Amino acid sequence: MRPFPHRVWFRELVASRGGRGLGVDVWTCIALAVLLATPAVAAVHPVPLDKNTDAAKCLECHEDKTKGKSVHSAMATGCLSCHEIRVNKDVTRVKLITATPSALCLTCHADKKAADIKGTVHPPAVRDCLVCHDPHTSDNKNQLLKPMSGGEKENLCLGCHQTGLNVPEKGSRHAALDMGCDTCHLTHKTGAEPTAENRFHLTKSPPALCLDCHDAKDADLQKAHQNQPFAAANCLQCHDPHQSAFPKLMNKFMHAPFAMNSCDTCHAPAKDGKVVLTQADAKSLCVTCHDDKAKLIETAKVPHPGAAGDCTDCHSPHASNQPGLPKTDAVTICLGCHSDFDDLRKKAVHHQPAFVQGCATCHTPHGGDNDHLLRAKGNALCLECHGPDAVPQRLEADHLFTIFNGTVKLPDDYYKKNKVAILPLRFGLGHPVQGHPVSDVMDPTDQSKVKTPLSCLSCHQPHASSQSDLLVKDQSNNMAFCDTCHKNRLNMTQTVSPGN
Repeated sequence: MRPFPHRVWFRELVASRGGRGLGVDVWTCIALAVLLATPAVAAVHPVPLDKNTDAAKCLECHEDKTKGKSVHSAMATGCLSCHEIRVNKDVTRVKLITATPSALCLTCHADKKAADIKGTVHPPAVRDCLVCHDPHTSDNKNQLLKPMSGGEKENLCLGCHQTGLNVPEKGSRHAALDMGCDTCHLTHKTGAEPTAENRFHLTKSPPALCLDCHDAKDADLQKAHQNQPFAAANCLQCHDPHQSAFPKLMNKFMHAPFAMNSCDTCHAPAKDGKVVLTQADAKSLCVTCHDDKAKLIETAKVPHPGAAGDCTDCHSPHASNQPGLPKTDAVTICLGCHSDFDDLRKKAVHHQPAFVQGCATCHTPHGGDNDHLLRAKGNALCLECHGPDAVPQRLEADHLFTIFNGTVKLPDDYYKKNKVAILPLRFGLGHPVQGHPVSDVMDPTDQSKVKTPLSCLSCHQPHASSQSDLLVKDQSNNMAFCDTCHKNRLNMTQTVSPGN
């Protein structure tokens, strides 16, 4: 059977771009958007067929669909197990028995249905199986369109991932990349627990995965690790598994003593195969340099219970791929304790700081003066980014912006990339429409009294929603939402407090 015209266009478009220009990810998104918006098309068959034509007849022309190193097992069940023949007068059309290819695949591969899987699902597997697989036959295992090894043009994974292709001159690249992506990854592997194994679809968790190739007893490897016991450590806390701008695959952000190779600042010689610190415990060691954090934790009006424990509960003592040296990432590190917020990931619309940039964008991680450890009170928190008077400070040399008086650092493309909305407010009015207040409305007869309590949280959720604009109670952005406060559409000045 011939592939649908839009699918041919999609493949030819991505191949023709070769990852250049706008980038293959952009083209993939555009193509997928068109693909998903296009209803299943019943292709006109070049010759008339009876609607009950059997597979033997199909194979007279399509015999190539049964040949190859990896033939889809569904071929043995006959063409009509997946395709439907429709005859209308003298026109024969052939279509899938389902509305979309992915829906067809799930009739047999129900275990791959993204909606039923807890954890991180490989994005192509969410929408269209044919981005990676040929539905009939292939020369590659699992009917993959291309192998998972080789150069940029040959490797299926490198069609979306640019991993290892742009290593800085003084950087490093993991030799395992040449062995093929499936050496370390199983693309459909996932799980509810946010472990590295599940989040990155690894064949097994580090360090076991790393030790398949790297012998912990190797003398050179032991010397490189200052003869410290590393066999049970999480290699990903120090090393990037693919490529790095630094030698030896070091992560982007390094703890100063580690970066300067001054291991004896924190470590004594190992004893009986165990790590020995220069202080009694990790926290005592950390505060010898970071006494300001210790004072903050002890004196905060609103303490963070998690910060009262061991610093290495949250921070990597050596290196990390994110500022602040979180052991995992700036979001997952918090969700390990705040599992109730982890459930919000399932909602369709996320507030970028909450689930991408990191919780510490809005919250102080060690302790603070405001409820919920927020960096500012009330609307001031939201208006730090969204207000007309917001003035992020640029750090040119570091390619960063800072907000909240320099305490939070953001990439210099943060506002542009995330299309951060700057509200046209004046005198506390102007959102969502001109003249609409965004803070408490005072009683005109007594300016000391609040007539209508109002804040950003009256209308918006700060973390996630199932609808756009993050409106409260997952409501849609329409007049029905406005009716929550404005009961009289003929006189919108008549309002009641939200929830009344």
